[in-house]
Amino acid sequence: MRFDVLGLILGWTLVALTIPLVACAIITGLLDDWELAVRAFTVPAILSLIIGFLMLRFGTRTNTHTRLRDKEAFAAVALVWPLAVLIGALPYWLGGVFHGPFTDGSDVSDILRGAVNSWFESMSGFTTTGATVISTSMSPNCLPGMDCINSQPRGLLLWRSLTQWFGGMGIIMLGMMILSRVIGGGMALARAELTGPSLSRLKPKLQETARALWGLYIFLTVLEFILLLSIGGMDWFDSLNHSLTTMPTGGFSTYDGSIGHFDSDIVKLIVTAFMFLAGVNFTLLWFIREGQFKKATQDEEFNNYLVYIFTSFLFISIALLATRDYSTKDTLIDSLFQVVSIGTSTGFSTADYMQWPVVTQFLIFVLMIVGASAGSTGGGLKLLRINLAFKFAMRELVRIAQPRKVETIRMNSQVVGSHQLGLIIGMLIVWIGLFAISSFALAIIMPDSNFESILSVVASSLGNTGPALGDYGPTETWANMNSMSLILTSILMWFGRLELLTAVILLHPHTWKSESRDQTNRSALSRLRRMMSREPIEESK
Repeated sequence: MRFDVLGLILGWTLVALTIPLVACAIITGLLDDWELAVRAFTVPAILSLIIGFLMLRFGTRTNTHTRLRDKEAFAAVALVWPLAVLIGALPYWLGGVFHGPFTDGSDVSDILRGAVNSWFESMSGFTTTGATVISTSMSPNCLPGMDCINSQPRGLLLWRSLTQWFGGMGIIMLGMMILSRVIGGGMALARAELTGPSLSRLKPKLQETARALWGLYIFLTVLEFILLLSIGGMDWFDSLNHSLTTMPTGGFSTYDGSIGHFDSDIVKLIVTAFMFLAGVNFTLLWFIREGQFKKATQDEEFNNYLVYIFTSFLFISIALLATRDYSTKDTLIDSLFQVVSIGTSTGFSTADYMQWPVVTQFLIFVLMIVGASAGSTGGGLKLLRINLAFKFAMRELVRIAQPRKVETIRMNSQVVGSHQLGLIIGMLIVWIGLFAISSFALAIIMPDSNFESILSVVASSLGNTGPALGDYGPTETWANMNSMSLILTSILMWFGRLELLTAVILLHPHTWKSESRDQTNRSALSRLRRMMSREPIEESK
Protein backbone atom coordinates (compact mmCIF):
# COMPACT_ATOMS: atom_id res chain seq x y z
CA MET A 1 0.00 0.00 0.00
CA ARG A 2 1.33 3.44 -0.96
CA PHE A 3 0.16 5.54 1.96
CA ASP A 4 1.34 8.77 0.39
CA VAL A 5 -1.26 8.25 -2.35
CA LEU A 6 -3.96 7.82 0.27
CA GLY A 7 -2.78 11.01 1.93
CA LEU A 8 -2.99 12.91 -1.35
CA ILE A 9 -6.55 11.82 -2.17
CA LEU A 10 -7.93 12.12 1.35
CA GLY A 11 -6.19 15.45 1.88
CA TRP A 12 -7.62 17.06 -1.25
CA THR A 13 -11.08 15.67 -0.43
CA LEU A 14 -11.03 17.27 3.01
CA VAL A 15 -9.82 20.58 1.57
CA ALA A 16 -12.64 20.51 -1.01
CA LEU A 17 -15.20 19.71 1.72
CA THR A 18 -14.56 23.07 3.37
CA ILE A 19 -16.26 24.85 0.44
CA PRO A 20 -19.84 23.60 1.12
CA LEU A 21 -19.24 23.95 4.88
CA VAL A 22 -18.37 27.64 4.51
CA ALA A 23 -21.29 28.16 2.11
CA CYS A 24 -23.72 26.62 4.62
CA ALA A 25 -22.24 28.75 7.40
CA ILE A 26 -23.04 31.91 5.43
CA ILE A 27 -26.55 30.69 4.58
CA THR A 28 -27.18 29.72 8.21
CA GLY A 29 -26.13 33.19 9.32
CA LEU A 30 -28.53 34.80 6.83
CA LEU A 31 -31.52 32.47 7.40
CA ASP A 32 -31.10 31.65 11.11
CA ASP A 33 -28.46 33.48 13.15
CA TRP A 34 -24.73 34.07 13.00
CA GLU A 35 -23.98 32.61 16.41
CA LEU A 36 -25.43 29.26 15.29
CA ALA A 37 -23.52 29.51 12.00
CA VAL A 38 -20.21 29.98 13.78
CA ARG A 39 -20.91 27.27 16.34
CA ALA A 40 -22.15 24.65 13.85
CA PHE A 41 -19.84 25.12 10.87
CA THR A 42 -16.65 26.89 11.95
CA VAL A 43 -15.15 23.95 13.85
CA PRO A 44 -15.78 21.31 11.11
CA ALA A 45 -14.59 23.69 8.38
CA ILE A 46 -11.35 24.47 10.23
CA LEU A 47 -10.79 20.79 11.11
CA SER A 48 -11.37 19.70 7.53
CA LEU A 49 -9.00 22.34 6.19
CA ILE A 50 -6.22 21.73 8.74
CA ILE A 51 -6.33 17.92 8.53
CA GLY A 52 -6.44 18.10 4.74
CA PHE A 53 -3.40 20.40 4.54
CA LEU A 54 -1.48 18.30 7.07
CA MET A 55 -2.09 15.20 4.95
CA LEU A 56 -0.92 17.03 1.84
CA ARG A 57 2.09 18.59 3.56
CA PHE A 58 3.48 15.64 5.52
CA GLY A 59 1.80 12.58 3.99
CA THR A 60 2.77 12.96 0.34
CA ARG A 61 5.84 13.01 -1.89
CA THR A 62 6.75 15.11 -4.89
CA ASN A 63 5.90 12.25 -7.28
CA THR A 64 2.85 10.96 -5.42
CA HIS A 65 0.42 11.98 -8.16
CA THR A 66 2.10 9.50 -10.56
CA ARG A 67 1.92 6.53 -8.18
CA LEU A 68 -1.83 5.82 -8.08
CA ARG A 69 -2.89 2.25 -8.80
CA ASP A 70 -6.21 0.46 -8.50
CA LYS A 71 -5.37 -0.77 -5.00
CA GLU A 72 -4.89 2.77 -3.67
CA ALA A 73 -7.89 4.01 -5.64
CA PHE A 74 -10.26 1.48 -4.09
CA ALA A 75 -8.86 1.98 -0.60
CA ALA A 76 -9.02 5.77 -0.92
CA VAL A 77 -12.62 5.72 -2.10
CA ALA A 78 -13.58 3.42 0.78
CA LEU A 79 -11.82 5.62 3.34
CA VAL A 80 -13.07 8.95 1.98
CA TRP A 81 -16.63 8.24 3.02
CA PRO A 82 -16.20 7.70 6.79
CA LEU A 83 -13.79 10.63 6.90
CA ALA A 84 -16.29 12.92 5.16
CA VAL A 85 -19.10 11.52 7.32
CA LEU A 86 -17.17 12.34 10.50
CA ILE A 87 -16.67 15.97 9.44
CA GLY A 88 -20.25 16.14 8.16
CA ALA A 89 -21.67 14.93 11.49
CA LEU A 90 -20.24 17.85 13.48
CA PRO A 91 -22.78 20.49 12.31
CA TYR A 92 -25.65 18.34 13.63
CA TRP A 93 -23.90 17.76 16.94
CA LEU A 94 -22.58 21.29 17.49
CA GLY A 95 -25.62 22.98 15.97
CA GLY A 96 -28.15 21.38 18.29
CA VAL A 97 -30.05 19.13 15.91
CA PHE A 98 -29.14 16.43 18.43
CA HIS A 99 -27.86 16.75 21.97
CA GLY A 100 -24.32 18.11 21.90
CA PRO A 101 -21.78 19.98 24.02
CA PHE A 102 -23.66 23.29 23.59
CA THR A 103 -27.13 21.93 24.35
CA ASP A 104 -28.57 23.17 27.64
CA GLY A 105 -29.54 20.51 30.15
CA SER A 106 -27.85 17.61 28.35
CA ASP A 107 -26.00 15.06 30.46
CA VAL A 108 -23.08 12.92 29.28
CA SER A 109 -25.29 10.07 28.07
CA ASP A 110 -27.41 12.50 26.01
CA ILE A 111 -24.30 14.04 24.45
CA LEU A 112 -22.84 10.63 23.58
CA ARG A 113 -26.13 9.49 22.05
CA GLY A 114 -26.24 12.79 20.18
CA ALA A 115 -22.82 12.02 18.71
CA VAL A 116 -24.07 8.61 17.50
CA ASN A 117 -27.22 10.20 16.06
CA SER A 118 -25.14 12.83 14.26
CA TRP A 119 -22.83 10.16 12.80
CA PHE A 120 -25.84 8.15 11.62
CA GLU A 121 -27.58 11.17 10.06
CA SER A 122 -24.38 12.16 8.27
CA MET A 123 -23.75 8.62 6.99
CA SER A 124 -27.36 8.37 5.85
CA GLY A 125 -26.88 11.63 4.00
CA PHE A 126 -23.55 11.02 2.26
CA THR A 127 -24.56 7.48 1.29
CA THR A 128 -27.94 8.81 0.02
CA THR A 129 -29.81 6.33 2.21
CA GLY A 130 -32.30 8.81 3.63
CA ALA A 131 -33.10 7.12 6.95
CA THR A 132 -33.30 9.64 9.78
CA VAL A 133 -33.23 9.75 13.57
CA ILE A 134 -34.56 13.32 13.85
CA SER A 135 -37.53 12.96 16.18
CA THR A 136 -39.04 14.52 19.28
CA SER A 137 -37.25 11.96 21.44
CA MET A 138 -33.81 12.77 20.04
CA SER A 139 -33.79 16.43 18.98
CA PRO A 140 -33.84 19.24 21.58
CA ASN A 141 -35.38 21.52 18.93
CA CYS A 142 -38.64 19.55 18.87
CA LEU A 143 -41.68 19.48 21.13
CA PRO A 144 -44.47 16.88 21.04
CA GLY A 145 -46.90 17.60 18.23
CA MET A 146 -44.40 19.63 16.20
CA ASP A 147 -43.09 18.79 12.76
CA CYS A 148 -39.65 17.85 14.08
CA ILE A 149 -37.66 17.98 10.86
CA ASN A 150 -39.16 21.31 9.80
CA SER A 151 -38.36 22.72 13.27
CA GLN A 152 -34.62 22.46 12.62
CA PRO A 153 -32.56 25.52 11.55
CA ARG A 154 -32.79 26.24 7.82
CA GLY A 155 -29.04 26.22 7.29
CA LEU A 156 -28.65 22.79 8.90
CA LEU A 157 -31.48 21.37 6.79
CA LEU A 158 -29.70 22.69 3.71
CA TRP A 159 -26.44 21.03 4.83
CA ARG A 160 -28.39 17.81 5.34
CA SER A 161 -29.66 17.99 1.75
CA LEU A 162 -26.25 18.93 0.36
CA THR A 163 -24.64 15.84 1.89
CA GLN A 164 -26.98 13.72 -0.24
CA TRP A 165 -26.43 15.81 -3.35
CA PHE A 166 -22.64 15.45 -3.12
CA GLY A 167 -22.91 11.80 -2.16
CA GLY A 168 -25.15 11.02 -5.12
CA MET A 169 -22.55 11.43 -7.83
CA GLY A 170 -19.68 10.88 -5.46
CA ILE A 171 -17.17 13.09 -3.74
CA ILE A 172 -14.37 11.49 -5.74
CA MET A 173 -16.02 12.31 -9.07
CA LEU A 174 -16.24 15.96 -8.01
CA GLY A 175 -12.59 15.87 -7.00
CA MET A 176 -11.63 14.36 -10.35
CA MET A 177 -13.38 17.13 -12.21
CA ILE A 178 -11.65 19.91 -10.29
CA LEU A 179 -8.40 18.33 -9.17
CA SER A 180 -7.65 15.56 -11.67
CA ARG A 181 -4.46 17.25 -12.84
CA VAL A 182 -3.23 17.45 -9.26
CA ILE A 183 -4.22 13.93 -8.19
CA GLY A 184 -3.76 12.01 -11.42
CA GLY A 185 -4.93 8.41 -11.90
CA GLY A 186 -8.48 9.50 -12.59
CA MET A 187 -9.68 6.36 -14.34
CA ALA A 188 -8.70 4.18 -11.40
CA LEU A 189 -10.66 6.45 -9.09
CA ALA A 190 -13.65 6.37 -11.40
CA ARG A 191 -13.66 2.57 -11.53
CA ALA A 192 -13.69 2.53 -7.74
CA GLU A 193 -16.43 5.14 -7.38
CA LEU A 194 -18.92 4.69 -10.21
CA THR A 195 -21.59 2.04 -9.90
CA GLY A 196 -21.79 -0.85 -12.33
CA PRO A 197 -19.16 -3.27 -13.64
CA SER A 198 -17.90 -0.96 -16.39
CA LEU A 199 -17.18 2.69 -17.03
CA SER A 200 -17.87 4.32 -20.37
CA ARG A 201 -15.95 7.40 -21.44
CA LEU A 202 -18.25 10.09 -22.81
CA LYS A 203 -15.33 12.35 -23.68
CA PRO A 204 -11.72 11.70 -24.76
CA LYS A 205 -10.37 12.77 -21.34
CA LEU A 206 -11.64 11.61 -17.97
CA GLN A 207 -11.80 15.17 -16.66
CA GLU A 208 -14.11 16.04 -19.55
CA THR A 209 -16.23 12.97 -18.82
CA ALA A 210 -16.56 13.94 -15.17
CA ARG A 211 -17.44 17.50 -16.17
CA ALA A 212 -20.09 16.21 -18.58
CA LEU A 213 -21.68 13.99 -15.93
CA TRP A 214 -21.67 16.73 -13.34
CA GLY A 215 -23.07 19.22 -15.85
CA LEU A 216 -25.96 16.85 -16.57
CA TYR A 217 -26.45 16.25 -12.84
CA ILE A 218 -26.58 19.99 -12.10
CA PHE A 219 -28.88 20.67 -15.07
CA LEU A 220 -31.46 18.09 -13.91
CA THR A 221 -31.28 19.40 -10.33
CA VAL A 222 -31.88 23.00 -11.48
CA LEU A 223 -34.68 21.89 -13.82
CA GLU A 224 -36.50 20.11 -11.01
CA PHE A 225 -36.05 23.14 -8.76
CA ILE A 226 -37.66 25.39 -11.38
CA LEU A 227 -40.58 23.00 -11.92
CA LEU A 228 -41.28 22.53 -8.21
CA LEU A 229 -41.09 26.28 -7.64
CA SER A 230 -43.15 27.39 -10.64
CA ILE A 231 -45.63 24.55 -11.18
CA GLY A 232 -45.55 22.58 -7.94
CA GLY A 233 -46.27 25.55 -5.70
CA MET A 234 -43.40 24.92 -3.27
CA ASP A 235 -41.49 27.85 -1.81
CA TRP A 236 -37.87 28.32 -2.86
CA PHE A 237 -36.41 26.61 0.22
CA ASP A 238 -38.50 23.44 -0.08
CA SER A 239 -37.97 23.35 -3.85
CA LEU A 240 -34.21 23.62 -3.43
CA ASN A 241 -33.93 20.97 -0.73
CA HIS A 242 -36.12 18.42 -2.49
CA SER A 243 -34.29 18.98 -5.77
CA LEU A 244 -30.98 18.38 -3.99
CA THR A 245 -32.25 15.09 -2.56
CA THR A 246 -34.18 13.71 -5.56
CA MET A 247 -31.43 13.47 -8.19
CA PRO A 248 -29.03 11.64 -5.82
CA THR A 249 -31.95 9.31 -4.92
CA GLY A 250 -31.46 10.39 -1.31
CA GLY A 251 -34.93 11.03 0.07
CA PHE A 252 -34.27 13.57 2.83
CA SER A 253 -37.23 15.94 3.14
CA THR A 254 -37.83 19.15 5.06
CA TYR A 255 -40.97 17.70 6.65
CA ASP A 256 -41.79 14.63 8.71
CA GLY A 257 -44.47 13.71 6.18
CA SER A 258 -41.98 13.73 3.27
CA ILE A 259 -43.58 14.48 -0.13
CA GLY A 260 -46.97 13.49 1.30
CA HIS A 261 -46.88 16.69 3.36
CA PHE A 262 -47.62 18.80 0.25
CA ASP A 263 -50.72 16.79 -0.73
CA SER A 264 -50.22 17.79 -4.36
CA ASP A 265 -50.53 15.47 -7.34
CA ILE A 266 -48.38 17.81 -9.42
CA VAL A 267 -45.55 17.67 -6.88
CA LYS A 268 -45.82 13.88 -6.74
CA LEU A 269 -45.64 13.54 -10.54
CA ILE A 270 -42.70 15.96 -10.88
CA VAL A 271 -40.70 14.17 -8.17
CA THR A 272 -41.64 10.78 -9.65
CA ALA A 273 -40.32 11.81 -13.07
CA PHE A 274 -36.97 12.95 -11.68
CA MET A 275 -36.61 9.90 -9.42
CA PHE A 276 -37.15 7.75 -12.50
CA LEU A 277 -34.46 9.66 -14.41
CA ALA A 278 -32.07 9.34 -11.47
CA GLY A 279 -32.50 5.56 -11.66
CA VAL A 280 -31.33 5.47 -15.30
CA ASN A 281 -27.69 4.96 -16.23
CA PHE A 282 -26.27 8.48 -16.57
CA THR A 283 -24.42 7.46 -19.73
CA LEU A 284 -27.80 6.86 -21.39
CA LEU A 285 -29.10 10.21 -20.14
CA TRP A 286 -26.09 11.83 -21.78
CA PHE A 287 -26.84 10.03 -25.07
CA ILE A 288 -30.44 11.26 -24.88
CA ARG A 289 -29.18 14.78 -24.25
CA GLU A 290 -26.99 14.48 -27.35
CA GLY A 291 -29.97 13.28 -29.41
CA GLN A 292 -28.71 9.70 -29.68
CA PHE A 293 -32.06 8.18 -28.70
CA LYS A 294 -31.37 4.87 -30.46
CA LYS A 295 -28.52 4.07 -28.06
CA ALA A 296 -30.87 4.52 -25.12
CA THR A 297 -33.89 2.70 -26.51
CA GLN A 298 -31.79 -0.29 -27.59
CA ASP A 299 -30.03 -0.63 -24.24
CA GLU A 300 -30.98 -3.94 -22.65
CA GLU A 301 -30.79 -2.74 -19.06
CA PHE A 302 -32.90 0.34 -19.79
CA ASN A 303 -35.61 -1.84 -21.34
CA ASN A 304 -35.46 -4.12 -18.31
CA TYR A 305 -35.77 -1.03 -16.10
CA LEU A 306 -38.94 0.05 -17.91
CA VAL A 307 -40.50 -3.41 -17.60
CA TYR A 308 -39.38 -3.69 -13.96
CA ILE A 309 -40.98 -0.37 -12.93
CA PHE A 310 -44.14 -0.78 -15.00
CA THR A 311 -44.79 -4.37 -13.88
CA SER A 312 -44.33 -3.48 -10.20
CA PHE A 313 -46.58 -0.44 -10.58
CA LEU A 314 -49.27 -2.47 -12.33
CA PHE A 315 -49.18 -5.27 -9.76
CA ILE A 316 -49.41 -2.94 -6.74
CA SER A 317 -52.16 -0.84 -8.35
CA ILE A 318 -54.30 -3.91 -9.01
CA ALA A 319 -53.73 -5.16 -5.44
CA LEU A 320 -54.74 -1.79 -3.96
CA LEU A 321 -57.78 -1.33 -6.19
CA ALA A 322 -58.95 -4.84 -5.29
CA THR A 323 -58.58 -4.50 -1.52
CA ARG A 324 -58.61 -0.81 -0.55
CA ASP A 325 -61.23 1.92 -0.71
CA TYR A 326 -59.09 4.29 -2.79
CA SER A 327 -60.05 6.41 -5.75
CA THR A 328 -58.48 5.24 -8.99
CA LYS A 329 -56.48 8.44 -9.43
CA ASP A 330 -54.99 8.38 -5.90
CA THR A 331 -54.22 4.68 -6.19
CA LEU A 332 -52.39 5.04 -9.49
CA ILE A 333 -50.38 8.10 -8.41
CA ASP A 334 -49.42 6.70 -4.98
CA SER A 335 -48.58 3.28 -6.45
CA LEU A 336 -46.38 4.78 -9.16
CA PHE A 337 -44.69 7.14 -6.71
CA GLN A 338 -43.84 4.45 -4.17
CA VAL A 339 -42.66 1.95 -6.77
CA VAL A 340 -40.29 4.49 -8.33
CA SER A 341 -39.22 5.82 -4.92
CA ILE A 342 -38.32 2.41 -3.48
CA GLY A 343 -37.16 0.92 -6.78
CA THR A 344 -34.62 3.73 -7.23
CA SER A 345 -33.71 3.68 -3.50
CA THR A 346 -34.83 7.31 -3.08
CA GLY A 347 -37.11 6.71 -0.12
CA PHE A 348 -39.60 9.58 -0.39
CA SER A 349 -43.12 8.64 0.70
CA THR A 350 -46.64 9.83 -0.02
CA ALA A 351 -48.52 7.03 1.71
CA ASP A 352 -48.04 4.54 4.52
CA TYR A 353 -47.47 1.34 2.57
CA MET A 354 -47.51 -0.59 5.86
CA GLN A 355 -51.31 -0.23 5.60
CA TRP A 356 -51.29 -1.84 2.17
CA PRO A 357 -51.84 -5.59 1.51
CA VAL A 358 -49.01 -7.88 2.58
CA VAL A 359 -48.34 -8.97 -0.99
CA THR A 360 -47.47 -5.37 -1.95
CA GLN A 361 -45.07 -5.14 1.00
CA PHE A 362 -43.31 -8.25 -0.26
CA LEU A 363 -42.83 -6.59 -3.65
CA ILE A 364 -41.55 -3.43 -1.97
CA PHE A 365 -39.02 -5.57 -0.12
CA VAL A 366 -37.82 -6.99 -3.45
CA LEU A 367 -37.54 -3.46 -4.87
CA MET A 368 -35.32 -2.49 -1.92
CA ILE A 369 -32.91 -5.30 -2.72
CA VAL A 370 -32.77 -5.04 -6.52
CA GLY A 371 -32.49 -1.26 -6.89
CA ALA A 372 -32.21 0.56 -10.22
CA SER A 373 -29.74 0.70 -13.12
CA ALA A 374 -25.97 0.43 -12.96
CA GLY A 375 -24.36 3.80 -13.52
CA SER A 376 -27.25 5.60 -11.83
CA THR A 377 -27.26 7.32 -8.45
CA GLY A 378 -29.54 4.60 -7.08
CA GLY A 379 -28.54 1.86 -4.69
CA GLY A 380 -29.30 -1.85 -4.49
CA LEU A 381 -27.80 -4.77 -6.37
CA LYS A 382 -28.64 -3.17 -9.75
CA LEU A 383 -30.70 -4.63 -12.58
CA LEU A 384 -27.60 -5.20 -14.73
CA ARG A 385 -26.08 -7.56 -12.19
CA ILE A 386 -29.36 -9.40 -11.60
CA ASN A 387 -29.84 -9.84 -15.35
CA LEU A 388 -26.31 -11.13 -15.93
CA ALA A 389 -26.49 -13.45 -12.91
CA PHE A 390 -29.75 -14.89 -14.29
CA LYS A 391 -28.16 -15.43 -17.70
CA PHE A 392 -25.18 -17.09 -16.04
CA ALA A 393 -27.48 -19.44 -14.09
CA MET A 394 -29.47 -20.33 -17.24
CA ARG A 395 -26.23 -21.07 -19.13
CA GLU A 396 -25.06 -23.44 -16.41
CA LEU A 397 -28.41 -25.24 -16.42
CA VAL A 398 -28.19 -25.67 -20.19
CA ARG A 399 -24.67 -27.09 -19.81
CA ILE A 400 -26.04 -29.84 -17.58
CA ALA A 401 -28.25 -31.06 -20.41
CA GLN A 402 -25.78 -30.22 -23.20
CA PRO A 403 -22.24 -30.37 -21.79
CA ARG A 404 -20.54 -29.75 -25.14
CA LYS A 405 -22.61 -26.73 -26.09
CA VAL A 406 -20.63 -23.48 -26.12
CA GLU A 407 -22.80 -20.53 -25.21
CA THR A 408 -21.60 -17.01 -24.47
CA ILE A 409 -23.34 -14.48 -22.27
CA ARG A 410 -24.06 -11.22 -23.98
CA MET A 411 -25.21 -7.78 -22.88
CA ASN A 412 -26.26 -5.33 -25.61
CA SER A 413 -24.88 -7.80 -28.19
CA GLN A 414 -21.44 -7.71 -26.55
CA VAL A 415 -19.84 -10.75 -24.93
CA VAL A 416 -19.45 -10.43 -21.18
CA GLY A 417 -16.07 -11.73 -20.08
CA SER A 418 -15.52 -14.33 -17.39
CA HIS A 419 -13.73 -11.73 -15.25
CA GLN A 420 -16.79 -9.47 -15.19
CA LEU A 421 -19.09 -12.40 -14.50
CA GLY A 422 -16.83 -13.48 -11.66
CA LEU A 423 -17.03 -10.03 -10.09
CA ILE A 424 -20.80 -10.00 -10.35
CA ILE A 425 -21.25 -13.47 -8.88
CA GLY A 426 -18.71 -12.64 -6.19
CA MET A 427 -20.59 -9.50 -5.23
CA LEU A 428 -23.90 -11.35 -5.04
CA ILE A 429 -22.34 -13.98 -2.78
CA VAL A 430 -20.80 -11.29 -0.57
CA TRP A 431 -24.18 -9.50 -0.41
CA ILE A 432 -26.02 -12.65 0.63
CA GLY A 433 -23.41 -13.49 3.27
CA LEU A 434 -23.33 -9.96 4.63
CA PHE A 435 -27.12 -9.78 4.68
CA ALA A 436 -27.36 -13.01 6.68
CA ILE A 437 -24.61 -12.12 9.16
CA SER A 438 -25.92 -8.57 9.65
CA SER A 439 -29.49 -9.75 10.18
CA PHE A 440 -28.32 -12.21 12.81
CA ALA A 441 -26.20 -9.54 14.53
CA LEU A 442 -29.05 -7.02 14.48
CA ALA A 443 -31.41 -9.61 15.97
CA ILE A 444 -29.01 -9.98 18.91
CA ILE A 445 -28.59 -6.20 19.33
CA MET A 446 -32.34 -5.53 18.98
CA PRO A 447 -34.02 -8.43 20.78
CA ASP A 448 -37.41 -6.69 20.98
CA SER A 449 -37.73 -6.16 17.20
CA ASN A 450 -39.71 -8.48 14.97
CA PHE A 451 -38.42 -10.55 12.08
CA GLU A 452 -39.90 -8.28 9.41
CA SER A 453 -38.34 -5.15 10.86
CA ILE A 454 -34.85 -6.64 11.15
CA LEU A 455 -34.71 -8.08 7.64
CA SER A 456 -36.08 -4.92 6.04
CA VAL A 457 -33.74 -2.61 7.98
CA VAL A 458 -30.73 -4.61 6.77
CA ALA A 459 -32.04 -4.65 3.18
CA SER A 460 -32.80 -0.93 3.34
CA SER A 461 -29.34 -0.13 4.69
CA LEU A 462 -27.47 -2.24 2.13
CA GLY A 463 -29.68 -0.88 -0.66
CA ASN A 464 -29.40 2.73 0.60
CA THR A 465 -33.19 2.98 0.47
CA GLY A 466 -34.13 4.65 3.79
CA PRO A 467 -37.63 3.60 4.84
CA ALA A 468 -38.03 -0.07 5.69
CA LEU A 469 -40.93 -2.28 6.78
CA GLY A 470 -42.44 -3.21 10.13
CA ASP A 471 -41.56 -0.80 12.94
CA TYR A 472 -39.43 1.34 10.61
CA GLY A 473 -41.84 2.00 7.78
CA PRO A 474 -42.33 5.28 5.86
CA THR A 475 -44.07 7.09 8.73
CA GLU A 476 -41.46 6.17 11.35
CA THR A 477 -37.90 7.27 12.04
CA TRP A 478 -35.06 4.99 13.16
CA ALA A 479 -34.73 6.86 16.46
CA ASN A 480 -35.99 3.90 18.50
CA MET A 481 -32.88 1.89 17.63
CA ASN A 482 -30.13 1.71 20.22
CA SER A 483 -26.68 3.13 19.59
CA MET A 484 -25.12 -0.21 18.60
CA SER A 485 -27.79 -0.88 15.97
CA LEU A 486 -27.36 2.63 14.53
CA ILE A 487 -23.61 2.11 14.23
CA LEU A 488 -24.09 -1.30 12.58
CA THR A 489 -26.65 -0.03 10.07
CA SER A 490 -24.47 2.99 9.27
CA ILE A 491 -21.63 0.60 8.38
CA LEU A 492 -24.02 -1.34 6.15
CA MET A 493 -24.97 1.93 4.41
CA TRP A 494 -21.28 2.55 3.77
CA PHE A 495 -20.82 -0.94 2.35
CA GLY A 496 -23.91 -0.56 0.16
CA ARG A 497 -22.86 2.81 -1.23
CA LEU A 498 -19.45 1.43 -2.19
CA GLU A 499 -20.90 -1.60 -3.96
CA LEU A 500 -19.65 -3.94 -1.20
CA LEU A 501 -16.47 -5.14 -2.89
CA THR A 502 -14.76 -1.75 -2.69
CA ALA A 503 -15.31 -1.62 1.05
CA VAL A 504 -14.46 -5.29 1.56
CA ILE A 505 -11.03 -4.62 0.01
CA LEU A 506 -10.19 -2.65 3.16
CA LEU A 507 -10.68 -5.80 5.23
CA HIS A 508 -8.26 -7.88 3.17
CA PRO A 509 -4.79 -8.12 4.79
CA HIS A 510 -3.06 -7.90 1.39
CA THR A 511 -4.37 -4.35 0.95
CA TRP A 512 -2.23 -3.13 3.82
CA LYS A 513 0.79 -5.32 3.11
CA SER A 514 4.09 -3.51 3.12
CA GLU A 515 5.63 -3.21 -0.32
CA SER A 516 9.29 -2.93 0.72
CA ARG A 517 9.96 -6.63 0.42
CA ASP A 518 8.05 -6.99 -2.83
CA GLN A 519 9.83 -4.01 -4.31
CA THR A 520 13.23 -5.46 -3.32
CA ASN A 521 12.37 -8.78 -4.91
CA ARG A 522 11.12 -7.10 -8.08
CA SER A 523 14.26 -4.94 -8.22
CA ALA A 524 16.56 -7.95 -7.82
CA LEU A 525 14.60 -9.88 -10.42
CA SER A 526 14.78 -7.02 -12.90
CA ARG A 527 18.57 -6.75 -12.43
CA LEU A 528 18.92 -10.50 -13.00
CA ARG A 529 16.90 -10.25 -16.20
CA ARG A 530 19.04 -7.38 -17.45
CA MET A 531 22.22 -9.38 -16.73
CA MET A 532 20.85 -12.40 -18.56
CA SER A 533 19.78 -10.30 -21.50
CA ARG A 534 23.31 -8.87 -21.86
CA GLU A 535 25.08 -12.29 -22.04
CA PRO A 536 24.07 -13.23 -25.57
CA ILE A 537 25.07 -9.77 -26.79
CA GLU A 538 28.55 -10.02 -25.26
CA GLU A 539 29.05 -13.54 -26.67
CA SER A 540 28.06 -12.48 -30.15
CA LYS A 541 30.75 -9.81 -30.08
